[in-house]
Amino acid sequence: MTGSGNCLSKTVAFLFQRMKASALLQDNRFFVAGNKAPVAPKAARMLLPRRRMPHAPVMLLATVIAIFSLVPLGFIGWITYDVGWETVKTLVFRPRVGELLVNTVLLESATIPLSIALAVTLAWLTERTDIPCARLWAWLAIAPLAVPAFVHSYAWVSLIPGMRGLQSGVFVSVIAYYPFLYLPVAAALRRLDPAIEDAAASLGLNPWRVFFRTVLPQLRFAICGGSLLIALHLLSEYGLFVMIRFDTFATAIVDQFQSSYNSPASNMLGGVLVACCLFLLGLEVLLRGNERYARVGPGSPRPADRRRLGWFVVPAILLPVVLAVLTLGVPLMTLGRWLYLGGSEIWRIEVGTAFLQTMALALAGGVLATTAAAPMAWLSVRAPGRFQRVLEACHYYVGSLPGVVVALALVTITVRLVLPLYQTFATLLVAYVMLFLPRAMVGLRASIAQAPVELERAAMGLGRTPGQAVRQITMRLAAPGAAASVALTALGITNELTATLMLSPNGVDTLATKFWSLTSEIDYVSAAPYAFMMVVLSLPLTLTLYTQSKRTAGQ
Repeated sequence: MTGSGNCLSKTVAFLFQRMKASALLQDNRFFVAGNKAPVAPKAARMLLPRRRMPHAPVMLLATVIAIFSLVPLGFIGWITYDVGWETVKTLVFRPRVGELLVNTVLLESATIPLSIALAVTLAWLTERTDIPCARLWAWLAIAPLAVPAFVHSYAWVSLIPGMRGLQSGVFVSVIAYYPFLYLPVAAALRRLDPAIEDAAASLGLNPWRVFFRTVLPQLRFAICGGSLLIALHLLSEYGLFVMIRFDTFATAIVDQFQSSYNSPASNMLGGVLVACCLFLLGLEVLLRGNERYARVGPGSPRPADRRRLGWFVVPAILLPVVLAVLTLGVPLMTLGRWLYLGGSEIWRIEVGTAFLQTMALALAGGVLATTAAAPMAWLSVRAPGRFQRVLEACHYYVGSLPGVVVALALVTITVRLVLPLYQTFATLLVAYVMLFLPRAMVGLRASIAQAPVELERAAMGLGRTPGQAVRQITMRLAAPGAAASVALTALGITNELTATLMLSPNGVDTLATKFWSLTSEIDYVSAAPYAFMMVVLSLPLTLTLYTQSKRTAGQ
């Protein structure tokens, strides 16, 4: 009996130990695999983050902004449906559209590679070599953003009246828009860990192969973003190409609207322009890829050693000097000449009023556009996917439309649905947000991509909610990029022309609209003060872009 009792006791003890081991194993599996068990052990609940990242609320906000940005496309679609398919075929499949498409392809394919080569070379010289006065050349490299594109064109046409056609368009476009590429490339070079280059050199690669195999791939994100921004500007630019008499979709659309206000032909050209934008967006997505660009590891990246130029210092200095003369010397010389000829009589009280109104609209529009772009910028980095790509395309495509298309869409909606909003500051700011979403997206997306997601997870592990982790960690790290986005958007609003002409309330004139109206009347002397004040207003914004790009690299 005693033997039987001992045997039973051992059996019960053995089964109890097996049950306890099974329970512990289940706890470990839960801790490793996540919330798969119906009830989590207390210890596991304490160690795991309280909530998952709030993708759904952010995606809802991004979806609302994306739907809002589809208004011009819906306007074009409604016009297409209203005129009928036969009329669409007649208006789209014609020799004039083919000619404009060829001009656009040639312009994009020539301007973007030249801008990439120029921006990358200049960024490498100012950030990674011992070129004298590197800070001065870096600031002068982004200073052309202070001069509107149509002022660049106006200055060169005044200097060389025979400038016409594709070659002139490519030349003026490169010197006017290459800073959009220089800024992100220079910022990426500042933050790039030189240990990557040291590792490649230790494997026997020469300096050129180190650059093309290790450094240039790390710049892909910045190059793709800046190139897309330039490509969208080339699609939507009007004043620059009108001055040099080079026909693009934008100039043709404005000409159609001026001749017949809201004709089906102009809207069909707008539809073709949207198709070009979507193609560029798809190409940028393929080239960008999904690689990770944030550094996580022990220690911190050391500052990069500047390479000695030696005898190459003289031609290296010639590049930024010649570029500064072309981008700043010629426009300032032209404006100075007209200001000298006009004397003090051309400085009227209207110049100061237009300056204040332009500054207020630029700052308000810059803050609103950056705020609207923030949800999609965060999603494109933290939760990429097919649906997110579609939302991102909706944010980008509207930037390729001429301001006149966006303006007419808003005019039609406000007149037919909400008449009290017609020609108000609210409608004008809405147009600015829609037009400059791409500018705000580029800076924000690059900054968020360089903020490691592990910091958000660590903050949640310490008790922060997902929203607090994003606000207190990621957005603080991305603050320099957000400030740069506000400045970049404000620059665009300062120089925006067509939408402001159509949507501004009565009695409201910006510097750009006054300059354009006076140059249209061939009154170049009276227009000079407005162009000069545009440069004055834009200079602090370009300086903000420069300082914020330095702060991004901790300099």
